[in-house]
Amino acid sequence: MNLWQPHLHADAGRKYLGIVQALEADIYAGRIKPGDRLPPQRTIAEALDVDLTTVTRAFNEARRRGLVEGNKGRGTFIRGAVEQKLLSDKQSLLDLSMNNPPQPDSANLQQRIPDGIAGLIADQRRMLQLHYQDSAGNPVDREAAAFWLQSKTKHLVAERVLISGGAQSALYAICRHLLKQGDVLATAEYTYPGIKAVCVQIGCNLQPITTDQDGIVPEAFEAICQNQAIKALYLIPALDNPTTVTMPLERRKKIVAIARRFNVAIIEDDPYSPLQATPVESFVSLMPELTWYIATLSKCATPALRVAFVITPQSDGVEKVAAVIRATQLMAPPLMCALVTRWIYDGTLDDIALAIRHENNARQKQAAKLLEGQSYQADQDGHHLWLRLPGNWRAKEFASHAEKLGVSIVPSNSFSITKKPIDAVRVSLGLATDQDALTEALTVLKRLLTQTQRSSRAVV
Repeated sequence: MNLWQPHLHADAGRKYLGIVQALEADIYAGRIKPGDRLPPQRTIAEALDVDLTTVTRAFNEARRRGLVEGNKGRGTFIRGAVEQKLLSDKQSLLDLSMNNPPQPDSANLQQRIPDGIAGLIADQRRMLQLHYQDSAGNPVDREAAAFWLQSKTKHLVAERVLISGGAQSALYAICRHLLKQGDVLATAEYTYPGIKAVCVQIGCNLQPITTDQDGIVPEAFEAICQNQAIKALYLIPALDNPTTVTMPLERRKKIVAIARRFNVAIIEDDPYSPLQATPVESFVSLMPELTWYIATLSKCATPALRVAFVITPQSDGVEKVAAVIRATQLMAPPLMCALVTRWIYDGTLDDIALAIRHENNARQKQAAKLLEGQSYQADQDGHHLWLRLPGNWRAKEFASHAEKLGVSIVPSNSFSITKKPIDAVRVSLGLATDQDALTEALTVLKRLLTQTQRSSRAVV
């Protein structure tokens, strides 16, 4: 039986993480094996010249990751089959693939959700509204949605608004209404994978549009409209997923002029603008007669709500989209809709979005420091970044190597509708449990960026 020789991993941002990462590195390298014993915590503290509390925190983190186990009276040992566990399970602990918003303590969702629900079910009048609903949404909730969305377009009335069980459901319902098999939907050359899935289900074709630092290029959009019949244009104009671009107002006006000239409907997917300190005027404001606007609460509050709002170009569009919702999901969840309505009127929803924005600001600063010198796009108010890879890495291989080292990210091919995507990855900053975990994950990526694809040391 070996006794672990304590040391600190050089790339760790915190000392306790340095101990854990050093332990993991030694397990990968075979210097310590299942069943081997760790020195007493006080011995490690003295050897590394750190506080005992730092070592205790490191031991707790190592237990949480399943690296070690305690045996009362005998000490702490490396767990059996720990190498396989590190390779198969660790990525779930450092997940930078799902674009969830962070859940800072200041958002207080852990308390706000149960308190809000308790308040609703204690109100007999509101309980009457928690039964089956119209597929367009309860009139009370639609009024609240129109109130919350009034900054997006002038003179908005509840009759133009419907409620869906999440943005993906809304997106499918709108596309199912607008498009038929063989129709062409235009979008940016890198786009949300959900729209790709919708087009597969409907049988319509995606047409990529060239983009630059401000979003889709108007001249490229116009050329496509001149050469083929485009039914609709799908955009994420604010904090784009994956590129993080927010389209400037002048660019939006040019796109609107082209869409009007060729009678192209615009599907404006807008999950992120509630997080922006200075949002840009929306497409639904610039061209209300042709724009289908989607606002989900999944990115500015929590995906658990499963609530999204849709603004239709005219009131009869509500019934047409509601018919698709009726056939696919029947209605949005009444309890969550009622909770959101309460949060809209008492200001809670805006408070949560503000807390998430502040946390995003902090995490983006953290990422900028850790990824200094790397080529990437980001926005301080968003919770993802678009990382361009050096020439020695292909996107899929980089993501695969990162996963083996315990960090999940999404390669560019998941977003691309072109034949030869650039080598880039989307890195989401929100799902990491705290800033320490984010530091650890980004440190792994930074280290991997400096290694060559062929190096075996990158994966063991």
